[in-house]
Amino acid sequence: MMKFFFFPFISLSLLGVTLVAKEHDEVFLWPGDAPGEVSGEIGEEKVEVKGVKRISNVTKPTITYYLSDSKKANGTTVIVCPGGAYQILAIEHEGEDVCKWLNSLGIHAVLLKYRVPRRKNREPHAAPLQDAQRAMGLVRQAGKSWNVPLTKLGIIGFSAGGNLAARTATSFNQRTYEPIDQADQSSCRPDFALLLYPAYLTPHNDPSVLYSGIEVTKDCPPMFFTHTGDDPIPAEGSILLYLALEKAGVIGSELHIYPFGGHGYGLHTSRHPVTRWPKRAKDWFQTNDLVRK
Repeated sequence: MMKFFFFPFISLSLLGVTLVAKEHDEVFLWPGDAPGEVSGEIGEEKVEVKGVKRISNVTKPTITYYLSDSKKANGTTVIVCPGGAYQILAIEHEGEDVCKWLNSLGIHAVLLKYRVPRRKNREPHAAPLQDAQRAMGLVRQAGKSWNVPLTKLGIIGFSAGGNLAARTATSFNQRTYEPIDQADQSSCRPDFALLLYPAYLTPHNDPSVLYSGIEVTKDCPPMFFTHTGDDPIPAEGSILLYLALEKAGVIGSELHIYPFGGHGYGLHTSRHPVTRWPKRAKDWFQTNDLVRK
């Protein structure tokens, strides 16, 4: 049975508490029901292994802390968003394993279990974006108390999680829910973002433009992209977003387009060079002074 731990911060708000968590604690994002939830709409949460380990029917989103004990740790922290078409979460090879890889680089990781499947009468990303924005504030508060305190906070996402990371990195000027407590006073802008084969960045009927709501300005953070030419999710989305960042004057982004490798590989390896993306990402972290060399 999953256990949840709550650690009140020194100062409590009138509307709720700010949570401070220790390593491998799983913490609810919301003190009550998540915004916009409809009672009885979604069934009981399930964990299954069907080729990949997956979680479905998430109504109580959480974050789980993986704090790096490496001597290289410098406080850089990354929120990890698994993919799954906004229907399920591929929680292992695009989630738990990614957290452990980040820890090996000296990076603190936070696994985001956001709401799936898609909610009726809402955009597919709407509930997950609320969860991601809320997570940014909670992590920033919790990070003040770590042995190696948080310094920079980024986000990494895969497929639908990549779409969520992109939207989090481009919609930080206004939260998509009413503030609840002190955590929501912290910025929900990531300092950097990594997008692995991000989905739903362009409409099916017009892959030459970015979806509305993905608005790039000079204040957006730098981003790292990996995509393949044979991915059923068109690589145009990654390319267009990268070019928009360049046009806006955002410094430090990096784009990798490989010919083969398909979709959904996460940290799985194959004969295709695209699955060596973690090495390229490590180089990018070092280039942007996010990890120690």
